[in-house]
Amino acid sequence: MSTLPLDAVNPVALRRKVAWRVLPLVFVIYIVAYLDRANVGFAKLRMAGDLKFSEEVFGLGIGVFFIGYLLLEIPGALLVERWSARKWFARILLSWGCVSALTAFVKTPAQFYLARFFLGVAEAGFFPGIIVYFTHWFASGDRARALSGFIMAVPFSLALGAPVSALLLDVTWLGMAGWQWLFVLEGLPGVVLGFVVLRCMTDRPRHAQWLTPAERDHLEGVLAAEAAAKEVGGKIPVRLALRLPNVWKLALGIFAINTGGYALVFWLPTMLKNLSGGSDRQALAASAAFNLCGLVSVALAGWSSDRTGDRKWHCVGSAAATALLLALCAIPGQPFALLMCWFCLAGLTSFFWMSPFWALPTITLTAAAAAASVGFINMFANVAGYLGNHTTGWLKTHGFSESICLLFFAGCYLLGGVFLSLVKVPRRTATALASIS
Repeated sequence: MSTLPLDAVNPVALRRKVAWRVLPLVFVIYIVAYLDRANVGFAKLRMAGDLKFSEEVFGLGIGVFFIGYLLLEIPGALLVERWSARKWFARILLSWGCVSALTAFVKTPAQFYLARFFLGVAEAGFFPGIIVYFTHWFASGDRARALSGFIMAVPFSLALGAPVSALLLDVTWLGMAGWQWLFVLEGLPGVVLGFVVLRCMTDRPRHAQWLTPAERDHLEGVLAAEAAAKEVGGKIPVRLALRLPNVWKLALGIFAINTGGYALVFWLPTMLKNLSGGSDRQALAASAAFNLCGLVSVALAGWSSDRTGDRKWHCVGSAAATALLLALCAIPGQPFALLMCWFCLAGLTSFFWMSPFWALPTITLTAAAAAASVGFINMFANVAGYLGNHTTGWLKTHGFSESICLLFFAGCYLLGGVFLSLVKVPRRTATALASIS
């Protein structure tokens, strides 16, 4: 009976070890990040009345975040690739936690716009940086599953944030309104996590003292071989990567989907309150149900996408199904129970595209080109966040119904699905992913 050498590496155990070390921390970080970005939608239920802000003021204020976010998209991704993920993410966490907490003290629309703008600047580069960071730890066949574990933080954050925010809205400590405490108490964890990241995050496998030397060498070798295989056709300069047709199709696809998707996330509590005629707490409970369905969806998408090796059609199917379900939500006069069925199904489909989508750039481009392209694509995603929220605020201020807003969201998802259906994925890449899985 033969035995394995003492320094042999079990690839399955190694992947599991890396996942359990890397994913929990980035998952917690993204929960805090997304909550600090989206909690204005919860705060709006009381903040709008206290400060006498119109729907259009809120739409613009929500959207301005994404303008600030644009400034460091590509530099942020490249800093993770060429410098240090640990230091870059710590900077982001410390600054966004402080700005989020200070949003509690805005009094005027101009102050609101500035707070949201600087929150975007503070958080800029985080998401594309994480996408690049994952290429330092996960082979392409495992990446969608890893991304799904990370992206699960989005619906989890919203599902958790809704009931927590509902409780905080009723707090009146020290003469401050509940929505003010919401911003303060949900912003402080970012500051704490900044110091945790500096101590606990590891930049690359070669720096990981929690891996054995054999495990470090094996993982670095696998990732280096994968990077070398992508370089066979020659290195692609960053400026040329941004001219590739697939980059533009991905950018336009996420632009269309996020125009509807970001607006849906931020305006959902208000829409559910208006459609149900219920209380703030009831609206936030309904919002939590929508996002819990999204949590299930992200887990299924990562598993299914890695198992089949398909990324593209998972995205296209998700976008088309969401468009249909949001159109069903827009039918006037239906009972609220039936409406919530459509919304919960939309929660399942509207998050399904995310992890397969972000696996696409990193499996078809060189490391440097992928880093730049991810930042570039995410720039379009964030312009969409501005456009969708400002447009929704404008529609509501000018008397358009919730049904019209929902149809606007549905049309955005449908258009995004069309763009993504045009993306060309090399056959050898899809076949290799399926064989690895």
